[in-house]
Amino acid sequence: MKRFAIGSDIGGSHISCALVDMFEGHIMADSHTEKDIDNKADAENILNGWAEALQETISKVGADNVAGVGFAMPGPFAYDKGIAMFDASVAKFEKLYQVDVAKELALRLGLDVPFRFMNDASAFAVGEAWLGEASKEDKSVSVTLGTGFGSAFIEDGAPVVEAEGVPPMGCVWHLPFKDGIADDYFSTRWYIARWEEVSGEKVNGVKPVADHAKTEEKAQAIFTEFGTNLGTFLGPWLKSFGADKLVIGGNVTGAYNLFGPAFEAVLKQQGVNTKIVLSGLKEDAAIIGSARMIDPEFFEKVKPVLPKM
Repeated sequence: MKRFAIGSDIGGSHISCALVDMFEGHIMADSHTEKDIDNKADAENILNGWAEALQETISKVGADNVAGVGFAMPGPFAYDKGIAMFDASVAKFEKLYQVDVAKELALRLGLDVPFRFMNDASAFAVGEAWLGEASKEDKSVSVTLGTGFGSAFIEDGAPVVEAEGVPPMGCVWHLPFKDGIADDYFSTRWYIARWEEVSGEKVNGVKPVADHAKTEEKAQAIFTEFGTNLGTFLGPWLKSFGADKLVIGGNVTGAYNLFGPAFEAVLKQQGVNTKIVLSGLKEDAAIIGSARMIDPEFFEKVKPVLPKM
């Protein structure tokens, strides 16, 4: 296998990509590229934007030294086929609906190498299991707390989507919780809505609420509520899966000191022994995890679960 693979993290408004040294297991210095993308643009503009970012990273070593390109991609997406399934219900990338992204990017880049795709939360978890906080664990769960609630269950380095103790689809965002689903309660928008409910103030993220928590009990109570809810919801899954470690990533981790104590207290009450750590790789975890798919041996392991994500 060639030494370098490209890992790409497709966000709602940008693409981040970098070269991963597959032999030594690290991101190549100075190979990161990030480009803003208008998710409401037509397919041509979105694909061209992604291709431009990838081309800039490829230029660091030359196309002849690239083994393949991996993508951490939000859903809905046909990960095994490389075909976008975004529609009006997700309010982003709708113009890519049923577009063969793998084929279109290969044409634009002039590359005859594998283009492989994985759910973005799963890619984050794979990155943590390969080179991050969960690299020494048999079983781990990774979650991302941000605009949405990402999650993945990992055993022996690969995502698990069908097994005893694992929820349907191998993730938890869609599962019922209180008056809605988990994604309603463990994302940035919950903080925004909850703070407006208790204070009447409209904010655009978690940080303003965290700033209020320095001096205001009603803001502190919101973080305690979030941590308690998260522990109540996640604890049974950590226990049923037998997770050795839980890795937490995403922007909301910046407030872990505020919600973490309540979260850990509830887990302890439930008898959950899973070790809790914050991601050190952060955004790079998804890049590393997506590049991991270019390893032929690993891809054979993960290939059967891709259609089920």
